[in-house]
Amino acid sequence: MHSVEIRGLDLSFGAFEVLKNLNLDIGQGEFLVLLGSSGCGKSTLLNCIAGLLEVSDGQIFINGKNVTWAEPSERGIGMVFQSYALYPQMTVEGNLSFGLKNQRMPKAEIAKRVARAAKILQIEPLLKRKPGALSGGQRQRVAIGRALVRDVDVFLFDEPLSNLDAKLRTDLRVELKRLHQQLGNTMIYVTHDQVEAMTLADRIAIMKDGVIQQLDAPNKIYAKPQNKYVAGFIGSPAMNFLQGEVTHGDNPVFSVGDVTIPLSTYEFDTPTQGAAWFGLRPEHVRTGIDAETCGYRTELTVELVEPMGSDTLVWSTFAGEPWRIRMEGQTQIEAGARLKVGFDIAHASLFDVATETRL
Repeated sequence: MHSVEIRGLDLSFGAFEVLKNLNLDIGQGEFLVLLGSSGCGKSTLLNCIAGLLEVSDGQIFINGKNVTWAEPSERGIGMVFQSYALYPQMTVEGNLSFGLKNQRMPKAEIAKRVARAAKILQIEPLLKRKPGALSGGQRQRVAIGRALVRDVDVFLFDEPLSNLDAKLRTDLRVELKRLHQQLGNTMIYVTHDQVEAMTLADRIAIMKDGVIQQLDAPNKIYAKPQNKYVAGFIGSPAMNFLQGEVTHGDNPVFSVGDVTIPLSTYEFDTPTQGAAWFGLRPEHVRTGIDAETCGYRTELTVELVEPMGSDTLVWSTFAGEPWRIRMEGQTQIEAGARLKVGFDIAHASLFDVATETRL
């Protein structure tokens, strides 16, 4: 049985359609990330699952129960918001126990749940403090703890790390993954940060204009994006693109201007020919000795160098388009230098120009 099932979900605000005939199954104990740019409908979908928004059409099931019109408190979910939403006049312990007291839960059970959540989140020394005396990361832990004490099967996270600085985001991201491994609960997590999505998710649902563009494991989405939008959205720096023509036959090629790239090592999903996009990630542009083994080789002029510590990003131009190359972190290269490169075609992506679907 699936933990969460969404069937034919529509949501409109007046004439504006936010979610369009959306279908989604989330497995028991799965960590699913809803990923997309602002306005794509990911937070709206999460709020529909939580019961904070009324759907226009469709159904939502949680653990086999139809909760489409159920109150949020009746859905068996715990939610963590982007803002910490803590009561400033209460201690950490008071914030954790407040919802349970409203449910008239026995004091012994409340104390047990608060102690368990505090231990899991490592906030036991903070229980007597008020939110004003906590750091941002500590406040977010308390917000997660407030959902955790409800002891539910499904947790919903709405961009919980976006208000934190970079180091805290990294630290809490690791803690969230560890928390999921420890609890084994179903978690649905909304973010616009692809690094969070790639590192946390069992599966990622990439959304655009209220529609799921691709639903798959992070590595599969990265290696075989199903359309040009997904290919350009996932990956930092973004995938390089050229628009040209695919000619099929015994030796298929991609051509643009006077450039002809052999596609003999490319695995076509749909062998077609005509106008197409050719995409290649910066890390799949080989340099030095590695370039010699590639099916297509050329020489480019370095225009800009960005040393980033663990790697170096080189900017150039190829076939009239900006072209990015990821090299080793300690690479010594300067603007104006000529660089021999090769394209690893087995890792390339081709998309139809009209439909932007993968070829």
